[in-house]
Amino acid sequence: MSQATEEARSNAGAAVQPLLQADWELDYYSRPILEPDGKKRWELLICSTPLVGSSQARFRFALNCPASSVNSQWLKQALEQALEQAGREGFAPPRKLRCWRASMRTMVQRASEQLGLELIPSRRCYALVEWLQERQLQVYPKQEGYMAGPLAPAPLPIQPVAVPLPEAARGDSWSWASLPLGALREAAEWDVSFAGLVPLEGFGDDEAMVSGLRLFSAGRSLAIAGLIAGLEPVRLEVCERQLVLEAGLEDRWLLGNLAAEEAEAAAQAFSAAREQAGGVQFLAVQSSETQAGFDGFWVLRDLPDA
Repeated sequence: MSQATEEARSNAGAAVQPLLQADWELDYYSRPILEPDGKKRWELLICSTPLVGSSQARFRFALNCPASSVNSQWLKQALEQALEQAGREGFAPPRKLRCWRASMRTMVQRASEQLGLELIPSRRCYALVEWLQERQLQVYPKQEGYMAGPLAPAPLPIQPVAVPLPEAARGDSWSWASLPLGALREAAEWDVSFAGLVPLEGFGDDEAMVSGLRLFSAGRSLAIAGLIAGLEPVRLEVCERQLVLEAGLEDRWLLGNLAAEEAEAAAQAFSAAREQAGGVQFLAVQSSETQAGFDGFWVLRDLPDA
């Protein structure tokens, strides 16, 4: 066999290597740094959503934006640069682009539409939040113009009233559940039809108990799991005596009304999870309590919104 034939086969093999596929998480916002012109620095951050159970590399992209250039056109051009860098690093364009700030939704929507990217308004941007928290501790304080000391807190958003889940997404019943954190670390190996998992390395002890919820529907559990996946579930919380599922950017879905003692116990369990397991929670959908696998399973995290 000739050397040319060997090289051709080698090149053909390299050409068919599949590109890495991952969703993206995006934050386009001001940072606590004053530029020489006295205006706050704006920054675009993009990271890939980690695939749980995979050793796949992660994509990250950061680009500063002059305050005078904050618009959808600048963002479109920056997204084009991110796509080019991702391609050089072996990543395919993202299937979904999640944006977690409601105030920036319209601008991000305009930019992403021009590039054919599907925007998902969602707070399921756990990797992005962790990266931003890391930069707030280790990167921004070292920058010239950093505004040290406490900043004026942003006004708290007015929470919409929790409304019942869409009828098509309601189960027959629900129950509290708990699992050790160590078990959740293995969730990628479970039989799950609709899954929303997050990496849990470095989150407390394997024996720490994580609180969650199981929804049951004998005849429609798979359909319900698909509908809940589209809601982008974020976290469970107890508001007074209501059990609420927060989802998307601002959605709040009422799951049930609790007795006073039950509401207090649930609130304490969620608080303990924040302390012991990084705010980890879970939501499961099954046809019955005896079902071996899950029609839907999501790891949730009680993280700050901004």
